[in-house]
Amino acid sequence: MEIFRTKLTTPDDFRESGLKRCLSAFDLTLLGIGAIIGTGIFVLTGIAAATQSGPAVVLSFVVAGFACAFAALAYSELAAAVGGCGSAYGYSYVAFGEFVAWMIGWDLILEYAVSVAAVANGWSGYFNNAMKAMGFMLPEALTKAPSVGGLINLPAAAIILILMGLLIAGVRELARTNMAMVIVKLLTISVFVGIAAFNVEPANWHPFMPFGWFEHDATGRPVGVLAGASIVFFAYVGFDAVSTAAEEAKNPQRDVPIGIIGSLVFCTVIYIVVAGLLTGVVPYTELNVSSPVAHALQLMGYNWASALVATGVITGLTTVMLVLYYGLTRIIFSMSRDGLLSPIFSKVNPKTHTPVRVIVVCGVVMSLVAGLIPLGELAELVNIGTLAAFVLMCFGIIVLRIRQPHLKRPFRLPYHPLIPTLGMLSCGALMAFLPAITWLRFVVWLVIGMIIYFSYSFSHSKLAGK
Repeated sequence: MEIFRTKLTTPDDFRESGLKRCLSAFDLTLLGIGAIIGTGIFVLTGIAAATQSGPAVVLSFVVAGFACAFAALAYSELAAAVGGCGSAYGYSYVAFGEFVAWMIGWDLILEYAVSVAAVANGWSGYFNNAMKAMGFMLPEALTKAPSVGGLINLPAAAIILILMGLLIAGVRELARTNMAMVIVKLLTISVFVGIAAFNVEPANWHPFMPFGWFEHDATGRPVGVLAGASIVFFAYVGFDAVSTAAEEAKNPQRDVPIGIIGSLVFCTVIYIVVAGLLTGVVPYTELNVSSPVAHALQLMGYNWASALVATGVITGLTTVMLVLYYGLTRIIFSMSRDGLLSPIFSKVNPKTHTPVRVIVVCGVVMSLVAGLIPLGELAELVNIGTLAAFVLMCFGIIVLRIRQPHLKRPFRLPYHPLIPTLGMLSCGALMAFLPAITWLRFVVWLVIGMIIYFSYSFSHSKLAGK
């Protein structure tokens, strides 16, 4: 069937894409850290501990980390063997064919766009609190969406437009800005670790697993270590954005796997350490707040450190938005280059070597969404979309090993097919723990994607008629 037509590509096919190759393995690792360390460590750690896992939130991070590790190995092999800036979209095009590639690309557009808008809303809250502390309060009408009594969430909309200007300037400038912000938030985390390490009360770790591995509360809501893992999984979203930089990496076949695996391992260790200390310095029941790390420092009497953490949160969320926004534009660029989206999105500015049109369109749309719509539970779509992509990439490894056994693989996933199989099972299990309403919204989005594919993309594809 034509909808399953495949393309055969390798990293060498993208050498003249118009994008500038200037990112090293170190740059890519920092991009991954910039995308991963943000909402998860500063917000979700406390919420998961208080409502899902208790002190065993450490195990929730371990479970989620293992699921992501399997997927990260799959991404690394595919990035080295297939290449391209389309991430899971491009890999699916080679492994499964055009229709599956389109659907996963459509899924990734939702994942990245909603992530940026959702994080912008959280960024706005911390920014408003910081402005209030300094005596510069914005009018309430300019900090809330119309549906909750305001005119527009101006800070949320503005930060996306600022990042839009940075992305237009070039990927080298993006990497430098990300590096500076990553250093700030790592220093912030170091301050917390240094203080908390000397204030641990072992009694706070008892009971260690108050909700068990997987149970239901009185309302029927899933609780326990595994349910907590499905929540803190959001903390790991972002390492796959490293694969969208393949066409701007100096040596993608070597550097992209290093960036993916290196950033995930580093961040997993950080998460486990912070989660363990956080539940050790205060009772886990005290952590169901918007900024649990800052709250814990306040309870210990370190107000200056609490203020410093607020700075780390703002920079941390900024880098998350920056890298995910970057990844979104590269995925749309790749889909446009293949003819599945309008060709206006694959034009590269000869001066900045960036796809300016897609950057502007995405920025304006996400700015309006962040400013006018309170996202709420919509952010859960990020988790289910990411997990679906991870399951497919693990399966893609198995399919390509069978269909193209002689494909050059500079990085090979070990213990095949055990590792990709475990990746499919673990990520699929985390999807099962998500609410039914999230599944419904996800299906609706995919149906919209199918309509667009058959009404436009199928006939405009570069492979049409071949």
